[in-house]
Amino acid sequence: MIKPLRITLLFIVLALSAGTAYSDWQVSAEFPDWQGRTDDTLAMNSMISFKFWHGQGEITVAPSKSAKSFRLFVNDKELGTSGMTGGKTYHLSIADAVKDGMNTLHVSGIRPSGAKVKVMIPYPEILPGTLEESGINPKTLELISDIISADIAEGFTSAQLAVVRHGRLVYESSWGKLNASDPESSSVDSMTMYDLASVTKMFGLNYAVQKLLTDGRMNLDTPVYKILGDGYLNATLSLRYGKGTKANASDMRKWKARIRIRDLLNHEAGYPPEIQYQNANYDLHALKHNPKAVNVLCSYTRADTLKALMKTPLMYEPGTKRIYSDIDYMLMCFIVERVSGVRLDDYLRENFTRPMGLSRISYNPLSNDYTVNDCAATELNGNTFDGEEIFPRVRRYTLQGEVHDGKAWYSMEGVSGHAGLFASASDLARLASLMLTGGSGRHKYFSRTVMDMFMSPQSALSGNWGIGWWREGEMRRAYYFGTQSSSFTIGHQGWTGTLAMIDPERDLVVVYLTNKINSPVVKPLRKTKIFAGNWYTSATLGFVPQILSMGLDSDADITDELRALTLDMAEGSLRLIPKGAGRKHPAVRNAASKIAVFRKWNADDDSVRELEKRLP
Repeated sequence: MIKPLRITLLFIVLALSAGTAYSDWQVSAEFPDWQGRTDDTLAMNSMISFKFWHGQGEITVAPSKSAKSFRLFVNDKELGTSGMTGGKTYHLSIADAVKDGMNTLHVSGIRPSGAKVKVMIPYPEILPGTLEESGINPKTLELISDIISADIAEGFTSAQLAVVRHGRLVYESSWGKLNASDPESSSVDSMTMYDLASVTKMFGLNYAVQKLLTDGRMNLDTPVYKILGDGYLNATLSLRYGKGTKANASDMRKWKARIRIRDLLNHEAGYPPEIQYQNANYDLHALKHNPKAVNVLCSYTRADTLKALMKTPLMYEPGTKRIYSDIDYMLMCFIVERVSGVRLDDYLRENFTRPMGLSRISYNPLSNDYTVNDCAATELNGNTFDGEEIFPRVRRYTLQGEVHDGKAWYSMEGVSGHAGLFASASDLARLASLMLTGGSGRHKYFSRTVMDMFMSPQSALSGNWGIGWWREGEMRRAYYFGTQSSSFTIGHQGWTGTLAMIDPERDLVVVYLTNKINSPVVKPLRKTKIFAGNWYTSATLGFVPQILSMGLDSDADITDELRALTLDMAEGSLRLIPKGAGRKHPAVRNAASKIAVFRKWNADDDSVRELEKRLP
């Protein structure tokens, strides 16, 4: 006979009421015949699987009044049930039995025949952890930290990193100042919130859609006009975008009648990448053949913006191509609000951040009890791009705690589906982990069907898109997710310098946040102006998961391999210096940073002097 595990039973004398709902459990199953019928394979009638992580959790067991005895196993280990009485409810710890990933519950030998045993299993939660138990080599994070620190010493802004593995927050760190331009600025810490930019699309908007679908309140194939009304069809302007498609109002109406929620999420609805609705000068450039459109599309309130969005013309026939568009997710914001009945920020707070106890995720942080010192700063000169973009009401001060994206700030009152969310890396990593399990504790958020659908490739010819989610596929997102991530890895990047990556096969979540645009605009040598922060390795984002994956789940000593990599990175950074750049150019400073890292990791290597000689 198998010896039962030594597990403490917490007896709770509570009768199960007949009408009790268990929809928020990960598993709520009655044995035998958990499917509600006797399956003629026989073996599966007493077993069911669930997702969990090691060292945590308890299950609720409720034998029926007639039950006299039964046996219960988790992953082939028996839990003691001999003291259980029918008609009562019990909680059993499963911390010593569960493992990372899929687990199996087995309820057997229920006596007498006809008796039932109900078992409820919650979702796992994110707990504190250590690198030692995660399978991540600490040397990789040492190198990542050295790279970011060296970049900051050479002029980069700031960064924050959080890593979750197997349900444990195993690493969190931060570097730099809240405002890199202010010598008196406080240092970034693990509580600092960053402007997520387009990462908002996934955790502000996609999460809301996924939950509404799970709750049966939304259908991806619903035409958009069925939610926004006939005004959505009739208001469209007939305009040409540059050399693109020109369609008359009748054609536009037919095209828009075909647009489904799915098309907006997949960026296949026909909309242009963006229109700066708050900037009449921008619209004059984009729609220059019809200046009257400026007064129609320019907006400063959410009500006016919805009208402007409805009038925005399509630039291609829906479903014929995919063009990444902020407009798609601005429209989706209003659709979610119509379906849910609440504003998007309220939906996120009431359904996700508050139940999960996440205190460092918010839209409009300065209007929600946070201060500027809770947030990392972004652009030094508001939305002017160092004075290049000037329009009525433009902000000219350093942005800190206000969303940088102009459409979100001026036209959506800070709350939109495409941008606007602020978060710390650690809280965002906890939120992102829902895509591994679908829930947390007694809160169910997404069904497995919905998660599988959103993470799956949307085209047989290209595996780099799920529904809204960026997807690794055949290393199609390696620049952000690294070359070692699994094909089902999903995530998103944000223009301010942010990245969230979720790898379900490796049970790994990486959130890396920077404020790279909190830097001066560099005058062009040959191309357009860009922010100085963009020239640094720390701004590329993908170097973090790339290095982090080295030696994962291996006992090998990878020190020499990391040392060799620092030489490759130093060599590469020198090749990236634009012709004619001087010592103060950020590309040169970035190369100096990589050489400094090489020097630290290869103290006795004479190559460092050769590298230094190649600096301008």
